[in-house]
Amino acid sequence: MYDPTLEGPLADIRVLDLSRLVAGNMLSACLADFGADVIKVERPGHGDDLRNWREAGHDIYWKVYGRNKRSVALDLKAGEDLQALKDLVKHTQILVENFVPGALEKMGLGPDVLHAINPALVIVRISGWGQTGPMSQHPGFGTLVEGMSGFAELNGFPDKPPALPPLALADMIAGMQGAAGTLTALRVAERTGRGQVVDLSLFEPIFSTIASQATKYMATGELTSRTGNESSHTAPRNLYRCSDGKFVSMSGSMQVMAMRIFDTIGRPELKTDPKFADNDARVQNRAELDGIIGSFIGQRTQDENLAIFEAAQVTVGPVLTVADLLDHPYSTGREVIVTLPDDALGRVAMHNISPRLDQTPGRFRRPAPRLGEHTQEVLDELRDRPSE
Repeated sequence: MYDPTLEGPLADIRVLDLSRLVAGNMLSACLADFGADVIKVERPGHGDDLRNWREAGHDIYWKVYGRNKRSVALDLKAGEDLQALKDLVKHTQILVENFVPGALEKMGLGPDVLHAINPALVIVRISGWGQTGPMSQHPGFGTLVEGMSGFAELNGFPDKPPALPPLALADMIAGMQGAAGTLTALRVAERTGRGQVVDLSLFEPIFSTIASQATKYMATGELTSRTGNESSHTAPRNLYRCSDGKFVSMSGSMQVMAMRIFDTIGRPELKTDPKFADNDARVQNRAELDGIIGSFIGQRTQDENLAIFEAAQVTVGPVLTVADLLDHPYSTGREVIVTLPDDALGRVAMHNISPRLDQTPGRFRRPAPRLGEHTQEVLDELRDRPSE
Protein backbone atom coordinates (compact mmCIF):
# COMPACT_ATOMS: atom_id res chain seq x y z
CA MET A 1 0.00 0.00 0.00
CA TYR A 2 1.01 3.61 -0.49
CA ASP A 3 1.66 5.67 2.64
CA PRO A 4 2.73 9.31 2.14
CA THR A 5 3.86 9.55 5.77
CA LEU A 6 6.69 7.05 5.24
CA GLU A 7 10.23 8.35 4.93
CA GLY A 8 13.35 6.99 3.31
CA PRO A 9 17.07 7.71 3.61
CA LEU A 10 16.81 10.58 1.08
CA ALA A 11 13.87 12.26 2.84
CA ASP A 12 15.71 15.57 3.20
CA ILE A 13 16.53 15.78 -0.52
CA ARG A 14 14.35 17.71 -2.95
CA VAL A 15 14.62 17.04 -6.70
CA LEU A 16 13.16 19.27 -9.40
CA ASP A 17 12.69 16.99 -12.41
CA LEU A 18 12.20 18.98 -15.62
CA SER A 19 12.96 15.98 -17.83
CA ARG A 20 10.66 14.09 -20.17
CA LEU A 21 10.39 10.45 -21.23
CA VAL A 22 12.63 7.72 -19.89
CA ALA A 23 16.16 8.45 -18.68
CA GLY A 24 15.27 11.35 -16.41
CA ASN A 25 12.23 9.57 -15.04
CA MET A 26 14.28 6.46 -14.29
CA LEU A 27 16.92 8.57 -12.53
CA SER A 28 14.43 10.50 -10.42
CA ALA A 29 12.43 7.32 -9.71
CA CYS A 30 15.56 5.75 -8.21
CA LEU A 31 15.80 8.74 -5.86
CA ALA A 32 12.07 8.97 -5.17
CA ASP A 33 11.87 5.31 -4.17
CA PHE A 34 14.32 6.06 -1.36
CA GLY A 35 12.43 9.05 -0.06
CA ALA A 36 13.59 12.05 -2.11
CA ASP A 37 10.84 14.62 -2.67
CA VAL A 38 10.79 14.51 -6.47
CA ILE A 39 8.73 17.30 -7.98
CA LYS A 40 7.93 16.76 -11.65
CA VAL A 41 7.77 20.16 -13.33
CA GLU A 42 5.47 19.65 -16.32
CA ARG A 43 4.01 21.77 -19.07
CA PRO A 44 0.38 22.67 -18.36
CA GLY A 45 -2.10 20.79 -20.53
CA HIS A 46 0.55 18.44 -21.89
CA GLY A 47 2.77 17.05 -19.19
CA ASP A 48 5.62 14.59 -19.46
CA ASP A 49 5.57 12.78 -22.82
CA LEU A 50 5.86 9.51 -20.92
CA ARG A 51 2.21 9.95 -20.02
CA ASN A 52 1.41 9.38 -23.71
CA TRP A 53 3.18 6.02 -23.95
CA ARG A 54 -0.01 4.03 -23.60
CA GLU A 55 -0.79 0.32 -23.62
CA ALA A 56 -4.41 -0.78 -24.07
CA GLY A 57 -5.49 2.78 -23.37
CA HIS A 58 -3.58 3.08 -20.09
CA ASP A 59 -0.54 5.21 -19.25
CA ILE A 60 1.34 2.11 -18.07
CA TYR A 61 4.85 3.58 -18.22
CA TRP A 62 3.86 6.66 -16.25
CA LYS A 63 2.21 4.56 -13.54
CA VAL A 64 5.52 2.78 -12.95
CA TYR A 65 8.17 5.48 -13.39
CA GLY A 66 6.07 8.35 -12.06
CA ARG A 67 5.48 6.69 -8.70
CA ASN A 68 6.55 8.40 -5.48
CA LYS A 69 6.63 11.82 -7.23
CA ARG A 70 4.61 15.01 -7.07
CA SER A 71 3.49 16.92 -10.17
CA VAL A 72 3.61 20.69 -10.55
CA ALA A 73 2.34 22.29 -13.77
CA LEU A 74 4.38 25.39 -14.67
CA ASP A 75 4.67 27.28 -17.95
CA LEU A 76 8.33 28.22 -17.95
CA LYS A 77 7.70 30.73 -20.73
CA ALA A 78 5.54 32.73 -18.33
CA GLY A 79 7.33 35.14 -16.01
CA GLU A 80 5.37 34.25 -12.89
CA ASP A 81 5.85 30.50 -13.32
CA LEU A 82 9.52 30.92 -14.17
CA GLN A 83 9.99 32.91 -10.99
CA ALA A 84 8.19 30.19 -9.02
CA LEU A 85 10.69 27.66 -10.37
CA LYS A 86 13.59 29.87 -9.37
CA ASP A 87 12.10 30.19 -5.91
CA LEU A 88 11.89 26.40 -5.69
CA VAL A 89 15.54 26.14 -6.74
CA LYS A 90 16.51 27.99 -3.55
CA HIS A 91 15.22 25.04 -1.52
CA THR A 92 16.34 22.22 -3.84
CA GLN A 93 19.40 20.01 -3.86
CA ILE A 94 19.07 18.44 -7.34
CA LEU A 95 17.66 19.64 -10.67
CA VAL A 96 17.26 17.22 -13.60
CA GLU A 97 16.69 18.29 -17.21
CA ASN A 98 16.98 16.73 -20.65
CA PHE A 99 16.49 19.61 -23.03
CA VAL A 100 18.69 19.95 -26.11
CA PRO A 101 22.05 21.32 -24.91
CA GLY A 102 21.79 25.09 -24.74
CA ALA A 103 18.02 25.18 -24.30
CA LEU A 104 18.25 25.68 -20.55
CA GLU A 105 20.42 28.75 -21.14
CA LYS A 106 17.91 30.17 -23.63
CA MET A 107 15.22 29.81 -20.98
CA GLY A 108 17.30 31.92 -18.60
CA LEU A 109 18.07 28.89 -16.42
CA GLY A 110 21.67 28.11 -17.31
CA PRO A 111 23.99 26.69 -14.64
CA ASP A 112 25.41 30.14 -13.95
CA VAL A 113 21.95 31.48 -13.15
CA LEU A 114 20.94 28.43 -11.11
CA HIS A 115 24.18 28.41 -9.11
CA ALA A 116 23.79 32.11 -8.41
CA ILE A 117 20.45 31.22 -6.80
CA ASN A 118 21.72 28.09 -5.06
CA PRO A 119 25.50 27.51 -5.14
CA ALA A 120 25.15 23.92 -3.81
CA LEU A 121 22.68 22.80 -6.50
CA VAL A 122 23.51 19.61 -8.42
CA ILE A 123 22.35 20.07 -12.03
CA VAL A 124 21.89 16.85 -13.99
CA ARG A 125 21.87 17.47 -17.74
CA ILE A 126 20.74 14.49 -19.80
CA SER A 127 21.19 14.39 -23.57
CA GLY A 128 21.83 11.86 -26.29
CA TRP A 129 25.45 12.70 -26.93
CA GLY A 130 26.53 14.96 -24.05
CA GLN A 131 26.77 18.71 -23.54
CA THR A 132 30.00 19.01 -25.57
CA GLY A 133 31.45 17.51 -28.72
CA PRO A 134 30.52 17.58 -32.41
CA MET A 135 27.21 15.75 -31.95
CA SER A 136 25.88 17.64 -28.94
CA GLN A 137 23.14 19.31 -31.02
CA HIS A 138 22.05 16.14 -32.83
CA PRO A 139 18.77 14.40 -31.94
CA GLY A 140 19.54 11.97 -29.15
CA PHE A 141 16.86 9.34 -28.69
CA GLY A 142 17.94 6.01 -27.21
CA THR A 143 17.22 4.19 -30.47
CA LEU A 144 19.94 6.19 -32.22
CA VAL A 145 22.35 5.59 -29.36
CA GLU A 146 21.67 1.84 -29.31
CA GLY A 147 22.49 1.73 -33.00
CA MET A 148 25.61 3.89 -32.96
CA SER A 149 27.12 2.54 -29.73
CA GLY A 150 27.80 -0.92 -31.18
CA PHE A 151 25.08 -2.56 -29.12
CA ALA A 152 22.70 -3.28 -32.01
CA GLU A 153 25.52 -4.68 -34.14
CA LEU A 154 26.34 -7.16 -31.38
CA ASN A 155 22.72 -8.01 -30.64
CA GLY A 156 20.84 -10.73 -32.50
CA PHE A 157 21.68 -13.80 -34.54
CA PRO A 158 24.50 -14.11 -37.11
CA ASP A 159 22.12 -14.78 -40.03
CA LYS A 160 19.86 -11.84 -39.13
CA PRO A 161 20.29 -8.04 -39.23
CA PRO A 162 21.45 -6.13 -36.14
CA ALA A 163 18.69 -5.93 -33.54
CA LEU A 164 17.51 -3.09 -31.32
CA PRO A 165 16.41 -4.00 -27.79
CA PRO A 166 12.62 -4.25 -27.28
CA LEU A 167 12.74 -1.62 -24.53
CA ALA A 168 14.32 1.76 -23.83
CA LEU A 169 17.58 0.13 -22.78
CA ALA A 170 19.97 3.06 -23.33
CA ASP A 171 17.68 5.38 -21.38
CA MET A 172 17.21 2.91 -18.52
CA ILE A 173 20.96 2.29 -18.16
CA ALA A 174 21.66 6.03 -18.30
CA GLY A 175 19.02 6.69 -15.64
CA MET A 176 20.46 4.15 -13.22
CA GLN A 177 24.07 5.19 -13.83
CA GLY A 178 22.98 8.79 -13.60
CA ALA A 179 21.43 8.23 -10.18
CA ALA A 180 24.81 7.06 -8.90
CA GLY A 181 26.56 10.08 -10.42
CA THR A 182 23.96 12.42 -9.00
CA LEU A 183 24.38 11.10 -5.47
CA THR A 184 28.17 11.34 -5.86
CA ALA A 185 27.87 15.01 -6.83
CA LEU A 186 25.43 15.56 -3.96
CA ARG A 187 27.94 14.07 -1.51
CA VAL A 188 30.52 16.61 -2.72
CA ALA A 189 28.02 19.45 -2.40
CA GLU A 190 27.22 18.41 1.16
CA ARG A 191 30.93 18.45 2.06
CA THR A 192 31.96 21.62 0.23
CA GLY A 193 28.78 23.63 -0.35
CA ARG A 194 29.56 23.66 -4.07
CA GLY A 195 27.23 22.16 -6.64
CA GLN A 196 28.23 21.04 -10.09
CA VAL A 197 26.88 19.88 -13.45
CA VAL A 198 26.44 16.15 -14.08
CA ASP A 199 26.82 15.77 -17.87
CA LEU A 200 24.95 12.53 -18.57
CA SER A 201 24.75 11.31 -22.16
CA LEU A 202 22.68 8.31 -23.21
CA PHE A 203 25.60 7.05 -25.29
CA GLU A 204 28.35 6.61 -22.72
CA PRO A 205 26.47 4.49 -20.14
CA ILE A 206 25.33 1.86 -22.67
CA PHE A 207 28.77 1.89 -24.30
CA SER A 208 30.32 1.17 -20.91
CA THR A 209 28.48 -2.19 -20.92
CA ILE A 210 30.24 -3.31 -24.13
CA ALA A 211 33.50 -1.37 -23.77
CA SER A 212 35.51 -4.60 -23.56
CA GLN A 213 34.82 -4.95 -27.28
CA ALA A 214 36.95 -1.86 -27.93
CA THR A 215 39.73 -3.37 -25.82
CA LYS A 216 39.50 -6.59 -27.84
CA TYR A 217 39.62 -4.75 -31.15
CA MET A 218 42.64 -2.66 -30.17
CA ALA A 219 44.44 -5.77 -28.94
CA THR A 220 43.55 -8.17 -31.77
CA GLY A 221 42.15 -6.20 -34.67
CA GLU A 222 39.06 -8.42 -34.53
CA LEU A 223 35.43 -7.51 -34.03
CA THR A 224 32.98 -9.76 -32.22
CA SER A 225 30.24 -11.02 -34.50
CA ARG A 226 26.63 -11.56 -33.51
CA THR A 227 26.25 -14.93 -31.83
CA GLY A 228 22.57 -15.02 -30.92
CA ASN A 229 22.19 -16.69 -27.54
CA GLU A 230 25.70 -18.09 -27.64
CA SER A 231 28.69 -16.36 -26.12
CA SER A 232 31.92 -15.47 -27.88
CA HIS A 233 33.97 -16.00 -24.71
CA THR A 234 32.40 -18.85 -22.76
CA ALA A 235 30.68 -22.16 -23.52
CA PRO A 236 28.29 -23.76 -22.96
CA ARG A 237 25.95 -20.79 -22.76
CA ASN A 238 22.62 -20.84 -24.54
CA LEU A 239 18.87 -21.33 -24.42
CA TYR A 240 17.78 -24.90 -25.08
CA ARG A 241 14.37 -26.09 -26.22
CA CYS A 242 12.63 -28.71 -24.10
CA SER A 243 10.26 -31.43 -25.31
CA ASP A 244 7.20 -29.37 -24.26
CA GLY A 245 8.28 -26.39 -26.37
CA LYS A 246 9.51 -24.38 -23.39
CA PHE A 247 13.13 -23.35 -22.91
CA VAL A 248 15.80 -23.45 -20.24
CA SER A 249 18.83 -21.17 -19.98
CA MET A 250 22.20 -22.65 -19.06
CA SER A 251 25.65 -21.26 -18.39
CA GLY A 252 28.84 -23.23 -17.91
CA SER A 253 31.08 -20.18 -17.61
CA MET A 254 33.24 -21.77 -14.90
CA GLN A 255 35.35 -24.86 -15.62
CA VAL A 256 33.87 -26.79 -12.70
CA MET A 257 30.35 -26.05 -13.98
CA ALA A 258 31.09 -27.27 -17.48
CA MET A 259 32.48 -30.51 -16.04
CA ARG A 260 29.37 -30.90 -13.91
CA ILE A 261 27.15 -30.48 -16.97
CA PHE A 262 28.97 -33.26 -18.80
CA ASP A 263 28.46 -35.61 -15.87
CA THR A 264 24.79 -34.68 -15.59
CA ILE A 265 23.98 -35.41 -19.23
CA GLY A 266 25.78 -38.76 -18.98
CA ARG A 267 28.76 -37.74 -21.10
CA PRO A 268 31.74 -37.76 -18.68
CA GLU A 269 34.12 -38.56 -21.54
CA LEU A 270 33.69 -34.99 -22.80
CA LYS A 271 35.70 -33.76 -19.83
CA THR A 272 38.89 -35.10 -21.42
CA ASP A 273 37.89 -34.64 -25.07
CA PRO A 274 40.32 -32.06 -26.57
CA LYS A 275 37.37 -30.28 -28.19
CA PHE A 276 35.65 -29.64 -24.86
CA ALA A 277 38.26 -30.01 -22.10
CA ASP A 278 38.78 -26.28 -21.53
CA ASN A 279 36.88 -23.08 -22.19
CA ASP A 280 38.87 -22.00 -25.27
CA ALA A 281 38.21 -25.37 -26.92
CA ARG A 282 34.52 -25.31 -25.99
CA VAL A 283 34.10 -21.83 -27.49
CA GLN A 284 35.70 -22.98 -30.73
CA ASN A 285 33.40 -25.99 -30.84
CA ARG A 286 30.32 -24.47 -29.25
CA ALA A 287 27.95 -25.44 -32.10
CA GLU A 288 28.77 -29.13 -31.66
CA LEU A 289 28.62 -28.80 -27.88
CA ASP A 290 25.21 -27.13 -28.03
CA GLY A 291 23.99 -30.00 -30.19
CA ILE A 292 25.05 -32.54 -27.57
CA ILE A 293 23.50 -30.64 -24.67
CA GLY A 294 20.42 -29.69 -26.69
CA SER A 295 19.78 -33.33 -27.58
CA PHE A 296 19.66 -34.28 -23.90
CA ILE A 297 17.44 -31.36 -22.95
CA GLY A 298 15.16 -31.78 -25.95
CA GLN A 299 14.06 -35.21 -24.77
CA ARG A 300 12.68 -33.85 -21.50
CA THR A 301 10.14 -31.25 -20.40
CA GLN A 302 11.18 -27.99 -18.82
CA ASP A 303 10.23 -29.22 -15.35
CA GLU A 304 12.13 -32.48 -15.84
CA ASN A 305 15.25 -30.65 -17.00
CA LEU A 306 15.12 -28.22 -14.12
CA ALA A 307 14.79 -31.06 -11.62
CA ILE A 308 17.73 -32.98 -13.11
CA PHE A 309 20.14 -30.06 -13.41
CA GLU A 310 19.20 -28.39 -10.15
CA ALA A 311 19.76 -31.67 -8.30
CA ALA A 312 23.26 -31.71 -9.80
CA GLN A 313 23.80 -28.06 -8.81
CA VAL A 314 24.15 -26.95 -12.42
CA THR A 315 23.48 -23.29 -13.26
CA VAL A 316 20.22 -23.64 -15.15
CA GLY A 317 16.97 -21.72 -15.09
CA PRO A 318 13.61 -21.55 -16.84
CA VAL A 319 12.87 -19.06 -19.62
CA LEU A 320 9.71 -17.34 -18.43
CA THR A 321 7.23 -14.78 -19.68
CA VAL A 322 6.27 -11.94 -17.36
CA ALA A 323 2.93 -13.73 -16.93
CA ASP A 324 4.84 -16.79 -15.69
CA LEU A 325 6.92 -14.63 -13.37
CA LEU A 326 3.88 -13.18 -11.62
CA ASP A 327 3.18 -16.55 -10.00
CA HIS A 328 6.71 -17.98 -9.87
CA PRO A 329 7.92 -19.00 -6.38
CA TYR A 330 10.97 -16.76 -6.69
CA SER A 331 8.87 -13.73 -7.53
CA THR A 332 6.22 -14.35 -4.89
CA GLY A 333 8.70 -15.45 -2.20
CA ARG A 334 10.90 -12.38 -2.60
CA GLU A 335 8.13 -9.98 -3.64
CA VAL A 336 9.91 -9.05 -6.85
CA ILE A 337 6.61 -7.73 -8.20
CA VAL A 338 4.20 -5.74 -6.06
CA THR A 339 0.59 -4.80 -6.71
CA LEU A 340 -0.54 -1.38 -5.63
CA PRO A 341 -3.81 0.57 -5.70
CA ASP A 342 -4.67 2.41 -8.92
CA ASP A 343 -7.59 4.71 -9.65
CA ALA A 344 -8.14 3.42 -13.19
CA LEU A 345 -7.23 -0.26 -12.90
CA GLY A 346 -8.02 -0.98 -9.27
CA ARG A 347 -4.65 -2.67 -8.79
CA VAL A 348 -1.48 -2.31 -10.83
CA ALA A 349 1.61 -4.54 -10.84
CA MET A 350 5.12 -3.11 -10.96
CA HIS A 351 8.69 -3.87 -9.88
CA ASN A 352 9.57 -3.69 -6.22
CA ILE A 353 12.12 -1.15 -5.01
CA SER A 354 15.71 -2.12 -5.76
CA PRO A 355 18.31 -2.42 -4.35
CA ARG A 356 17.14 -3.50 -0.90
CA LEU A 357 18.61 -1.73 2.11
CA ASP A 358 18.11 -3.68 5.31
CA GLN A 359 18.19 -0.65 7.64
CA THR A 360 16.75 2.18 5.52
CA PRO A 361 14.69 0.59 2.75
CA GLY A 362 12.82 2.44 0.04
CA ARG A 363 9.08 2.95 0.43
CA PHE A 364 5.96 3.27 -1.67
CA ARG A 365 4.62 6.67 -0.65
CA ARG A 366 2.33 7.76 -3.47
CA PRO A 367 1.11 6.65 -6.90
CA ALA A 368 2.16 8.43 -10.08
CA PRO A 369 0.50 11.84 -9.92
CA ARG A 370 -2.08 13.38 -12.20
CA LEU A 371 -0.75 16.29 -14.23
CA GLY A 372 -0.44 19.30 -11.92
CA GLU A 373 -1.94 17.40 -8.98
CA HIS A 374 0.41 18.99 -6.46
CA THR A 375 0.90 22.46 -7.96
CA GLN A 376 -1.02 24.31 -5.26
CA GLU A 377 0.40 22.12 -2.49
CA VAL A 378 4.01 22.77 -3.50
CA LEU A 379 3.51 26.50 -4.07
CA ASP A 380 1.79 26.81 -0.70
CA GLU A 381 4.77 25.09 0.93
CA LEU A 382 7.02 27.62 -0.78
CA ARG A 383 5.01 30.57 0.52
CA ASP A 384 4.97 29.11 4.03
CA ARG A 385 8.77 28.93 4.22
CA PRO A 386 10.38 31.66 6.29
CA SER A 387 12.05 34.33 4.16
CA GLU A 388 15.81 34.09 3.94
